[in-house]
Amino acid sequence: MSKLDRKIAIVTGAGQGIGKGIALALAKEGADVVVAGRTVKKCVTTSNEIKTYGARALPIVCDVGQRRQVEALVAATVEEFGTVDILVNNAQATKPQVTFEETTDEDMTLAIQSGLMGTFHCMQICLPYLKNRGGKIINVASAAGTEGRAGFASYAAAKEGIRALTRVAAHEWGKYHINVNVICPLANSPSFQQWATAFPDEFQGFLAEVPMGYLGECEKDIGRVVAFLASSDSDYITGHTIMVDGGESVLR
Repeated sequence: MSKLDRKIAIVTGAGQGIGKGIALALAKEGADVVVAGRTVKKCVTTSNEIKTYGARALPIVCDVGQRRQVEALVAATVEEFGTVDILVNNAQATKPQVTFEETTDEDMTLAIQSGLMGTFHCMQICLPYLKNRGGKIINVASAAGTEGRAGFASYAAAKEGIRALTRVAAHEWGKYHINVNVICPLANSPSFQQWATAFPDEFQGFLAEVPMGYLGECEKDIGRVVAFLASSDSDYITGHTIMVDGGESVLR
C-alpha cells in the first residue's frame, strides 16, 4: 500500500511547473487529485498524466483569488470524491521582477489576491472537511520573502503573508489533527526559466550560490517532499517552513 492510498488531494496551480510536479508525486503515492488552475488545457493534461498512474483525477478551472470559484472547486471535489484530505496551495500570479520603487498598486493586488487571498480562501473553505478526520495542508512560499530579495516586493509580501497564515492555522487547527506547513521550493519551473532568460547574468550568479549546484526537479525534488508532508510520516510536524532549495538558503 502506498502512503496516500484513498486520500483526496486538491492542488492549486497544478497545470504546470511545481504544481504539476506536486500533483504527480501525490498521485504516484496513491492519492486521487483535483487539478485546479486557470487554464483548462493545462489542467486536463496534468489530469490525464495522473490517470496513467492508476489514480483518479478531476481537472477544474479555478481562480483561487475569487472566493465563489473556490467554493465551487471544493463543492465539486466533495461531490466527486466525498471529502478533502490534503490541500496544497501552490497557485500564485505575480508581475515579473520589478523594483520596490516601481511596484504599483496593481502589482500588489495581483500578488496578494492570487497568492495570499487564494490560500486563505482554500484553507477556510476546506476546513469543515479536514476537521472530520484530520488532514494535511501544505502551502507554498518563497525565499524571496524569507530573505527579502530585491525586485520581489509584491511577491515577497504575498509569500510572507502565506507563512503567517500557516503559523496561525497550525496553532488553531492542531486540535483537529490538521497539520499545516510551508515549503519554500527552488525548482526548474516555467516561471524560474522565464526569470533566467530575462536576467541570465543574475541567474548564473544565483545558481553559483546553490550548494547542490542545480535547480530542483518539480516532481522528484519538490513533489516528493510534499508527498511526505501529506502522509502520516509527518504527523508530528506542523507550523514549519521547510526550505526545499538545495541549501540555497538556511533559516536561522
